Amino acid sequence: MVNRLQKITRNGIIAAGNWIIDHVKIIDIWPQRSMLANIKEEMIGTGGAPYNVLVDLAKMQAGLPLWALGVIGNDADGQFILRDLQRHRIDATGMTATDAAPTSHTYVMTEERTGARTFFHCPGANALLEHKHFSDVQAPAKIFHLGYLLLLDKLDREDAEFGVAAARTLAHLQQQGYKTSVDTVSDQSGRHEQVVVPCLPYVDYLIVNELEAGAITGRAIRSGDGQIDSGNLLQAAEALLDGGVKELVAIHFPEGGYLRARDGRQCFEPSFLVAADEIRGTAGAGDAFCAGMLYGLHEGRPLDEVLKLANANARFNLLSPTCTDGAVPLGQLETYIKSARQRAAVISW
Repeated sequence: MVNRLQKITRNGIIAAGNWIIDHVKIIDIWPQRSMLANIKEEMIGTGGAPYNVLVDLAKMQAGLPLWALGVIGNDADGQFILRDLQRHRIDATGMTATDAAPTSHTYVMTEERTGARTFFHCPGANALLEHKHFSDVQAPAKIFHLGYLLLLDKLDREDAEFGVAAARTLAHLQQQGYKTSVDTVSDQSGRHEQVVVPCLPYVDYLIVNELEAGAITGRAIRSGDGQIDSGNLLQAAEALLDGGVKELVAIHFPEGGYLRARDGRQCFEPSFLVAADEIRGTAGAGDAFCAGMLYGLHEGRPLDEVLKLANANARFNLLSPTCTDGAVPLGQLETYIKSARQRAAVISW
């Protein structure tokens, strides 16, 4: 029996997963243990894949319908998220508020000079998100983005049939007619084979950074001297497609973004130049890249244009210490891309 959602005209993007309030602290230096650093500035920002991606997409002002799905606490941070979704005209009917846990939050310590950041994270209500929350999704979206794997306790659990609960959920979403998109957290637990690999056959678009792609495939994409290893990058993308990713793999890193499609097309676009003194923070840059990717894929743009849009969105993200305050409208991104300078290419094939 064909699902009702498969018959309708699809438009828009749903994002689900980690909903986090970031408490950002700009510090003068990262201190050694037992030593002191000064907080120069502090602010509250969005955090987590769905939150960042949806707000970035909303700020593009491109007219896409947007939906949110997740679990938050019945607390001030949870209310902040709901008000913020309303302010950005993001449908929040898929959000569940609970008394069982606080809204997830992270203290983001950002070094003033370098923009490097360190995270202290409380999983909170995100740990309660599970398959049942996806069972009645009715939004007529085209793309369903889930992130971050490895940071969603119940979806990361073992499943007797699918290997991991998230794979069961992604299979269900594909059966409902959605194109599925997945991102993972940069994690050093060594659980990638256990959690991420079983999900790959149920992923249409995998969008990850070079560390995550390397951890999933066992290939070091950055060599010992800190440079991108072109051979390992290409092999990692091919391995992820061989692992089951249905349509394309995108791997991003500060030097640019590489994309490989199942039909054999591949593309690399260098990132756009930004002066070191312009960088206020790097938190959310990967999600900004992802938002640009998802918009370009949703609209069926050529792959080189998709990567340029993703790189430009990430570049504007660097100009703010929070995850989404640097986001700009689509028209501004497109105007910037026409005249902006890119880095030299760091990979070849």
